[in-house]
Amino acid sequence: MSVLIFLIPLAIFLSLVGLLSFLWALKNKQYDDLDGSAKRILFDDPIDNKENS
Repeated sequence: MSVLIFLIPLAIFLSLVGLLSFLWALKNKQYDDLDGSAKRILFDDPIDNKENS
């Protein structure tokens, strides 16, 4: 039971770290375009005519 004195503050600290990381990701717009990368991989990049000449 005395181990709970150590584990409860550790769990609270780790949850705060996770929450702050999530809020940081929201602030830095990490979740803005979830579908863009999934669709972008399906299409080739446009061919630049200057490189082929």
